[in-house]
Amino acid sequence: MRHMMRGRKLSRSSSHRSALARSQATALLRHGRIKTTVTKAKSLQPFVEKLITTARGGDLHARRLVAREIHDLDVQRKLMQEIAPRYAQRAGGYTRIYRLTTRRGDGVQEAFIELVND
Repeated sequence: MRHMMRGRKLSRSSSHRSALARSQATALLRHGRIKTTVTKAKSLQPFVEKLITTARGGDLHARRLVAREIHDLDVQRKLMQEIAPRYAQRAGGYTRIYRLTTRRGDGVQEAFIELVND
């Protein structure tokens, strides 16, 4: 039984999973919407939502915690100055997943994951 087992392995090592999460989070925060597989989107969603919640703090410690995960300075600034204040009054649920059709090559279901506009 998988009691208390969180996260998906995605057929990758732990360092590859964390690198994938960081790169997809950077792309999502930069563009506002990315196209990926449903499984990757579901594993990315809590990662990005925790980053946004941390960035809402707005202090130096929050900035340093965000800098641990997001290594692009432009995306860090955008997260701290534009994205986090936009969700200041929202109690979570900053992202949305739209399911798309299946990919022709391997039949995996694709999805858009995007930041919610409020």
